[in-house]
Amino acid sequence: MHSTRLMIAGGSALLFIVLVGSGCTQQGTEAPTHEDWPMYRGDLGGTGYSPLTQITTENVADLTQGWSYSLRSDPSGAAGGAQSGGRNPNSQATPIVVGDVMYLPAVDRVVALNPTTGAEIWRHSVVDGAPSRRGVAYWPGDDSTPARVIFTAGRRLIALDAATGLLAVGFGQSGEIDMVTPYNSVPLVFEDIVVVGANTPRGASGGIGNPRAFDARTGAKVWEFSSVPQPGSIGHDTWEGDSWEGRLGANAWPFYFTMDEQRGHLYVPLASPIPFAYGGDRAGDNLFANSLVAVDIRTGEYVWHFQTIHHDLWDHDPPAPPVLFDVPRDGGTIAALGVTTKSGYLYILDRETGAPIFGVEERAVPQSEVPGEQTSPTQPIPVNPPALARVSYEAADLVSAEDTSPEHAAACADLVANLGDIYNAGAFTPWVYRADPASGSTTLLFPGLVGGHNWGGGAFDPNSGYVFVFSQDIGSLGWMEDAPEGAPLPYRRRGPRPANFEVRIGGASLPCQKPPWGQLTAIDASTGEVVWQQPIGITEQLPADRQNTGRPGRAAAIVTGGGLLFIASTDDNRLRALDATTGEELWVARLDQRGNANPMTYLGADGKQYVVIAATDAVVAYQLP
Repeated sequence: MHSTRLMIAGGSALLFIVLVGSGCTQQGTEAPTHEDWPMYRGDLGGTGYSPLTQITTENVADLTQGWSYSLRSDPSGAAGGAQSGGRNPNSQATPIVVGDVMYLPAVDRVVALNPTTGAEIWRHSVVDGAPSRRGVAYWPGDDSTPARVIFTAGRRLIALDAATGLLAVGFGQSGEIDMVTPYNSVPLVFEDIVVVGANTPRGASGGIGNPRAFDARTGAKVWEFSSVPQPGSIGHDTWEGDSWEGRLGANAWPFYFTMDEQRGHLYVPLASPIPFAYGGDRAGDNLFANSLVAVDIRTGEYVWHFQTIHHDLWDHDPPAPPVLFDVPRDGGTIAALGVTTKSGYLYILDRETGAPIFGVEERAVPQSEVPGEQTSPTQPIPVNPPALARVSYEAADLVSAEDTSPEHAAACADLVANLGDIYNAGAFTPWVYRADPASGSTTLLFPGLVGGHNWGGGAFDPNSGYVFVFSQDIGSLGWMEDAPEGAPLPYRRRGPRPANFEVRIGGASLPCQKPPWGQLTAIDASTGEVVWQQPIGITEQLPADRQNTGRPGRAAAIVTGGGLLFIASTDDNRLRALDATTGEELWVARLDQRGNANPMTYLGADGKQYVVIAATDAVVAYQLP
């Protein structure tokens, strides 16, 4: 083995490449196999499933750390360390593996690694910005164009030669294009199409949050879908007057996308309107906000939509694209999908039509008393499965000393006493209105603003037919009050400190309702019924016999042919393996920092199956001895 470092000057950017091994020019040109992990959730359907069976329920307890790779900047400056200032990567990345090469972003670079050793094959330093901390995508190329690694850096979409890490000649201008509206996550690559979303918080560059598609060879735009329907389009009449015009939000911000390859349908989850808490300026259901929309992957044309919340006031969008699977029915199958929402529900739909498979009812919900607000009288709630996260609260739900500890219970009792009148009327409880901001009721919202389910998404096991979804229960506190004179809207949301229904003890945040506070649920996709629920995460500040509370998390699990689930996610800094049939914990590894990411797995060239997690500032790989 030998290494050669090349410094290539091009334009205003310096590009550092490290090539390892004499066969480096052949790396990164292979098509993916079932032993790889070629995209963010493993496949186009977002199943988070690998058929690998080397690691099983019988031997998983023998897993040991194989290698790790730092995602921090290189202190020598060779990887842009001087520019990045040594900042923490706070990685949420899921690496990909194609043809015995791993690709992933670090704090200031994109790298190719040997997936059996963690050694660098090449590195591409990103200047004037940083790569998305969530991952990269792979395009296998064609007869005339080599394979490419494609990623975002703010409003830039960048393509690299997968074999060398050099900017891809022929893609946009010198290997990149300006998307105008930034996207902070992982593109979807299908055939020669690259799909990106949009991140559009107030004040962001760009603006409207439409999903877009570009040509993988040239970077030319292929299509753009209007997430807020334009005049003459389906759904335009769900925005009163001109409230649709220039509307921020309703954007495609998920970490990844999924699609049905057979039908050519791309599934796009769209976020809440901005601002979300007051909608007096946007009467109506506000399509396609808070909706799952199916579009033609090749043209961007509308196919169908399903709205999970009408006129959202809670920022409870579907944060992840759906997981795809088949549901057995009457001797055949229904092509289905499951889309999770921050509101704590899982909607199981026919992926060809968007029709609910196990029923969805428009149920009456509590109404807002904020002046000028027109809440929807009903919201769509699944008949099956039931809510997978807490959607209500009453006084009896307050944590007790027997649940956790006397110190915790006393602190929560003090919090409740200081809050005064707490208002919760069940699912979709609106924010109360305070004419006097200094006194009055406080809404306790479940799930809170961080959501019951978040960006990790679901996983599906084709062997058992189970869908796996992680959820957390963190309540949010708040009310609406008159906005200051000159504000763009007459009312604004405010809340106490702490803003969540929790207290701090021993350096940790402990929710004030009875546990569990984070759990993984298995749902039988053939019936919509819950099979098992398992708390995930422990609270070490509590007595030993009461630590199994579950902990908050936003990432998801993966599932393998060996009958295992792997999940990190929670803030107790652990990677766990569970029996996918029962939910029993079989193995746990303590991480140096939080694994706030989805794991992945692959078979290395050494014949060993690896399980990998990005743990904040390092990627860590585990294997059998």
